[in-house]
Amino acid sequence: MTILGERGTVRIGGVAANQMQHWEFDSADPDDELARASSYESQSVYGSGHVLYYENVIDVLRGTSEPDTDGREGLRSLELLAAMYISARDGSRVSLPLEH
Repeated sequence: MTILGERGTVRIGGVAANQMQHWEFDSADPDDELARASSYESQSVYGSGHVLYYENVIDVLRGTSEPDTDGREGLRSLELLAAMYISARDGSRVSLPLEH
């Protein structure tokens, strides 16, 4: 998957979207190296991200951890997915944030 934006480009590949293949933006961010180093090995199309997510959910419910993501971040992810579907369906560009 390649995302081309006004200020940068990201390409994610691999059998489970587990390889950060390209990460380039017009200005640096302290988290850039974390993103570039986020690739991992996987033999499964499901990758390993779900396990870490569920571990965090359980730890939050037990009161031993803070959530890695909150509802607002989850909505941003859903908005991006919806925009991709709309763009593919309509064959057109879709700007974010989506108009509600």
